[in-house]
Amino acid sequence: MKLRQKILVLAITPLILAVIAIALAVRYQAVMLADQQRSSVEAAYLASKEAELAHYVALGTRSIAHLYESGRQDEATRNEAKAILAKLDYGDDGYFFVYDLQGKNLMHPRQPDLVGRNLWDLKDAHGNPTIQRLINQAKEGGGFVRYLWEKPSSGKIAPKLGYVVMLDRWGWMLGTGIYLDDVDATLAKIDTQISSNIQYTMLWIAAIAITIALIIALSGLALNISENRVADAKLKVLAQSVVRSQEEERARLSRDLHDGISQWLVSIKLQVESGIAKLATQGATPEAARKSLDRAAGQLNDVLGEVRRISHALRPALLDDLGLAAALDHLTQEFSEHTGIDITFASEGETDGLTDVGNTVLFRIAQETLTNIERHANATKVAVRLISDNTGIILAITDDGIGFDVAHVAQHPKRGIGLRNMHERVEAVGGQLQLRSSPEGTQVIATLPRV
Repeated sequence: MKLRQKILVLAITPLILAVIAIALAVRYQAVMLADQQRSSVEAAYLASKEAELAHYVALGTRSIAHLYESGRQDEATRNEAKAILAKLDYGDDGYFFVYDLQGKNLMHPRQPDLVGRNLWDLKDAHGNPTIQRLINQAKEGGGFVRYLWEKPSSGKIAPKLGYVVMLDRWGWMLGTGIYLDDVDATLAKIDTQISSNIQYTMLWIAAIAITIALIIALSGLALNISENRVADAKLKVLAQSVVRSQEEERARLSRDLHDGISQWLVSIKLQVESGIAKLATQGATPEAARKSLDRAAGQLNDVLGEVRRISHALRPALLDDLGLAAALDHLTQEFSEHTGIDITFASEGETDGLTDVGNTVLFRIAQETLTNIERHANATKVAVRLISDNTGIILAITDDGIGFDVAHVAQHPKRGIGLRNMHERVEAVGGQLQLRSSPEGTQVIATLPRV
């Protein structure tokens, strides 16, 4: 995996983990709130049902109060009371029922087949004794009882909330009830809506996470494409710079060969031919031919020196044999002899901690800098120092010339080529190049890290 891809993964992964954590937290809180809402709604529903039932039972007892409080215990009075209660219905499934304390049904307007039957041992699907629980609650002073009972309108067993009271003088348990299946249906609808809302929220969070991840990925892709284009552009410029440098070096070498060696070789050829001609002439003395040949030998020594100079400029043998310090020392000596400029060289510390490429880079920097000093600086003194410290190997070249505008020259399409080459050489091996210039002189500092 490439570095850019690793960075992209490291950017997206924490985001995805954070979104997942947020989604889980939101879901947990939503479920908790849903449970609390359901409990609140259920409690409110039940409270309203209980108040409604208490009101119905109070209405029923008041409707027969004139009979119950008359003190009569005869069957006719009780039948009249049953008839009144049987007519007090509300809705399809709202009715009153009466049982004696032994569990015998005395009145049931919706299920007349139960009248007269003893239901003391009747149990629901869960094994709970329904009538016994109702009678016991009535004996305890009345109250609410939840149980299962057949719903008249549907004929199905449904949960029911009943409210019962005791009529002690007659030995009756009077009660009524409200079926709770509508409450359960309402709560189930609420649960469905909440579940749908939670799922919808999770989908939104997932969509946001995916969108953000795509934005990051596309941004990374766009950045990668942009960087690749910039890198390609820099590579093209670098390739052009390399080709240009090669052509300049070839042109310089061509000039050196044509202006120096070629002319000397022509002169040597003429001197040799002159000596041969003098030897072939009758009556000529050997001394005359010797002079021509001596001049040719002297010029040949100059040619050999020029060849050594050009060869050393291309690739000094000292750099490979004795190291960077010795090569720079020899370079400064040649510069002084060639230009007549006063130059000093000093080496401090262990300076052999670079690779062959690093040594070559610093040597080429020195060559380029001394060439620029010779051509443009009008300097009288130059100092070259090779220093080893904790940061790496430092090459510092200082002159007392007229200086130049660094920013202007660096941006010039023709004059800034040498400076760009120096920067590119140093940056290619992970180093830094600093350039300071003023009317008092110029300083070039190249720093390369150790191996």
